Amino acid sequence: MKLNTLIEEASQCQGRTVAVAAAEDEEVIEAVAMALEHRLGRFVLYGDRERIGRLLKEKGGARFADVDIVHANSVAQAAELAVRAVHLNEADALMKGHVPTATLLKAVLNKEYGLRTGKVLSHVAVFDVPAFERLVIVTDAAMNIAPDLEQKVQIVNNAVSVARSIGIERPKVAALAAVETVNPAMPATVDAAALAMMQKRGQIEHCLLDGPLALDNAVSMTAAKHKRIESEVAGQADILLVPDIESGNMLYKSLVYFAKAKVGAVIAGAKAPIVLTSRADSAESKLYSLALAICSAAK
Repeated sequence: MKLNTLIEEASQCQGRTVAVAAAEDEEVIEAVAMALEHRLGRFVLYGDRERIGRLLKEKGGARFADVDIVHANSVAQAAELAVRAVHLNEADALMKGHVPTATLLKAVLNKEYGLRTGKVLSHVAVFDVPAFERLVIVTDAAMNIAPDLEQKVQIVNNAVSVARSIGIERPKVAALAAVETVNPAMPATVDAAALAMMQKRGQIEHCLLDGPLALDNAVSMTAAKHKRIESEVAGQADILLVPDIESGNMLYKSLVYFAKAKVGAVIAGAKAPIVLTSRADSAESKLYSLALAICSAAK
């Protein structure tokens, strides 16, 4: 599967609604327009009604026949109303618009109307890398700064759930580190080995997991064979579990800016998937993220 195929898959998930918090943003409106063209679902836009209406008109008002606008007096209120809609099952996914991430997450984590499930929230990014034969998932590049072993288990579970929602029934997970051997001076290798043993003993389900593995041995069969690594995961990883947010952020941006990869991403672990793109992301990237969220919500 490639990301274009993912859009086709999402278009088959009928009747899905996306709540967009603070939708008064040109790139967000363009992404919504693209999503509507691909028949990905219905959209409810929360925010300044006048500004949103003006943007819709500028982008071609007829394209937005399946869009509703709910007025909010502030971005904080827009975030609250959008989150409440998902909490009440009036929407299937949440999308960040022109609102600070902290403001949106405050609403998401609200004890009264938020989207808490008791699980760790984690960022799951699906990359379509040129000249690479399969999609590659990177987690967690944006939410958890230095996750401990227990948090990494939940981050893996979130990524596996997303992978299964896009048709990867038993994803292969590589717990990344700088080396392939356990070194007590390198905590990432210790955690990776523990995760691999937990998967083998059934504590982590619906996937194959191995580690520690360096990046080359995780994605390249040639590199894995050269180092004589015998593993069902090495060279074939679908999911790359990074040890911390710094390495994840660098890998994410390296794939985008050096490898020219396309990407869609969601926050998983909440009651519903959350599209939490940045202002630097293109409308196309937001479209892929919406498709990923809709597939995750449906399956």
